[in-house]
Amino acid sequence: MRTLTGASPPFEFVPLSVVSFGSTVIAEGCDAASSVSWIHAWTVSHGIITQVREYSNTSLTVTRIGGVVAGRSAEIARSHCPSVWESKFSGRAGKSVPGLVLAI
Repeated sequence: MRTLTGASPPFEFVPLSVVSFGSTVIAEGCDAASSVSWIHAWTVSHGIITQVREYSNTSLTVTRIGGVVAGRSAEIARSHCPSVWESKFSGRAGKSVPGLVLAI
């Protein structure tokens, strides 16, 4: 909150990677001192950002569930949900962070 109100020094986002999976775009990075890791995930539809997710000091795994065949959702395989992306910076921060799974 102090950063948002300007009461503390500005937070500088240093992006380390940007990837996309269909309509989802993910950017991962840290602050200038490498003490805070962050991940931003956007959902884009027809060139417009329709959803934004933000994670700080969290390890994120993106998993694809099901698929799309001829415009319809395919069935979800019960035993296999492949990981398509995993955050890298959070493990290098030298501290334990919670882990989340983002299903797309």
